[in-house]
Amino acid sequence: MADFHLLITDWYRQNKRALPWRSTKDPYSIWLSEIILQQTRVDQGTAYYLKFVTKYPTVRDLAAAEEQEVLNLWQGLGYYSRARNLHATAKFITNELNGEFPPNFNGLKQLKGVGDYTAAAIASFAYKEPVAVVDGNVYRVLSRIFDLETPIDSTLGKRQFAELAQELISTKDPDTHNQAIMEFGALQCTPSNPSCEVCPLIGMCSSFKNGTINLRPVKSKKTKVRDRFFHYLVFEDEQYVYIQQRKEKDIWQNMYEFPLIETSEKKTLINFEPYTDIPPIKISEEITHILSHQRIHTLFYHFPSTELKNKNELMEITKEDFVDYPIPRVIDRYLESL
Repeated sequence: MADFHLLITDWYRQNKRALPWRSTKDPYSIWLSEIILQQTRVDQGTAYYLKFVTKYPTVRDLAAAEEQEVLNLWQGLGYYSRARNLHATAKFITNELNGEFPPNFNGLKQLKGVGDYTAAAIASFAYKEPVAVVDGNVYRVLSRIFDLETPIDSTLGKRQFAELAQELISTKDPDTHNQAIMEFGALQCTPSNPSCEVCPLIGMCSSFKNGTINLRPVKSKKTKVRDRFFHYLVFEDEQYVYIQQRKEKDIWQNMYEFPLIETSEKKTLINFEPYTDIPPIKISEEITHILSHQRIHTLFYHFPSTELKNKNELMEITKEDFVDYPIPRVIDRYLESL
């Protein structure tokens, strides 16, 4: 399979996207881009990457920021544990490692929020260490080229694909090889309707020969999705609104929201204790927000702020200051619709 590296890197040089983190060997910039791009599309993640490197040019700058500021800049990307891990790791590197990233895969894996894939990406892109990345794109490309039936979400599959990717990587040009195979999966060997007829690897693709392209990769597990029902109570007047901070170890931890009542089933609330005794003056249409393992069904109920009778742990802020507080995307979406 020596031709695999040559063909895929040649394709990459001709077809790669001009992405800002590809023009640097700085481990901080590469790490930042990889954390942002977890669970995020490249087109969306690019704008956030540029915002972060502009506001925090170095890892020390990021470490010096307040968590609320980091979460606010992250707003809209979701999976906020990534932002908290990002901030914690920046502090660790600054305070414990004198601002220097570990220069190898094993050292990088010790950082909070950095797993095998991210460590391999930083190690190969910044330091040219020949360690293979294995992400969703790589699983798809390799499962099709070799027509592998092993489920990619099984222990055996993860080991098999990691070993295969490592066998294929170039020791002389590992950074280009890793970029190439991921880009090939993103642009050429796509999940549906891949461009097989113009694929430079068609001659070695076992799935194309066997007619199993649409069956690869194989997954054994189905994600169970939990439904949750959020009822937000918006107490406001022309100038002020009441919010609270989420303290529990749950989604959106440390972010801000309106007073919340959660129910176990889908319904419209008629009882708003302990916050108020009166019915709302307005109820929104339902907004459904989908996370990886949860569907959040959300309704917003509007009340005059004068009718709020329980202000425990609530903050009264001006509507102008609301933009300074990190809020869940579902609330942001609702406010955009008003």
